[in-house]
Amino acid sequence: MARKFQVAGLGNAIVDVLAPVSEQFLLDHSIAKGTMTLIDEHRSATLLAALEDTREVAGGSAGNTMAGFASLGGKGVYFGKVKQDRLGEAFRASMRDTGVHFTTPAATGGPSTALCVIAVTPDEQRSMSTYLGAAREFSAADVNEDEIAASEILYIEGYMWDAPSAKAACIAAMDIAHKAGTQVAFAVSDPFLIGRYGEEFRAMLDTIDILFANEEEAKALFEVDSFDEVFQAARRHKGIKALTRSEKGCVIAGNGEVHVIDAWPVERVLDTTGAGDQFAAGFLYGLTQGQGLAASGRLAGLCAAEVISHFGARPEVSLKKLATDEGLI
Repeated sequence: MARKFQVAGLGNAIVDVLAPVSEQFLLDHSIAKGTMTLIDEHRSATLLAALEDTREVAGGSAGNTMAGFASLGGKGVYFGKVKQDRLGEAFRASMRDTGVHFTTPAATGGPSTALCVIAVTPDEQRSMSTYLGAAREFSAADVNEDEIAASEILYIEGYMWDAPSAKAACIAAMDIAHKAGTQVAFAVSDPFLIGRYGEEFRAMLDTIDILFANEEEAKALFEVDSFDEVFQAARRHKGIKALTRSEKGCVIAGNGEVHVIDAWPVERVLDTTGAGDQFAAGFLYGLTQGQGLAASGRLAGLCAAEVISHFGARPEVSLKKLATDEGLI
């Protein structure tokens, strides 16, 4: 019997604030280039005050993936914690408008809704300063067992490991998924997370059905120096490995298959924010539609190409129409 949802996404519910900045801005404000750094509420306010030409959009890694998944025509549900405040309501409205089911109760007290300042330098690199706020309060009590059991795939972002309560909730959700026959997909999210939780991630490898990682994340995860070594290490574990390599495309391995797929051509790269999130959206959609690994990888590449061609981490056009026009769905 078909399940109600194809993918259930679990992640930090964050409002993204994007702004183009100079290299000097990063230096002046001690922002680590190209990575995600956790900050407190005071620093988030300081950075916001220093920025010009900002744009607010609902974000968070898994949230972006679910928005892309819905743009393809997928049926998805999202779990994430916001506060009952202006940004929280904006996040909820954004998810609803994209067609993603989102019913996690909002917090009535405690920290404000999470915020991520995304500074984009002229070389298209994104440097993220994240105040997790209410997102850190996500707990096992917020995990909807029925909705996970009603989903084909549970997708979790690695950033959740930075909050003990949220990490515990993810582990509980994975346990529910395994018992319900729901596949588990996991995105490493950031190489810096490996430094903090590498042993935990490595211990989970054989319990994850679908692993998403870029080349640097994969090297850190498998503790190797080259992509060839990544590939060999990945094959020793169960499940599907979707490994991205920026302009070199991706490698999809699993089910006894290996596919090397070229990157989808892009006329101009404007902002790499959300590339991995939309790659995951395309790949998960392909799998839930019964496409093979190679076809799902090509669809994933198209979705990533769309998002890096403009500012912002979510698609600006209908991914379903784009993929249909390209003959991918």
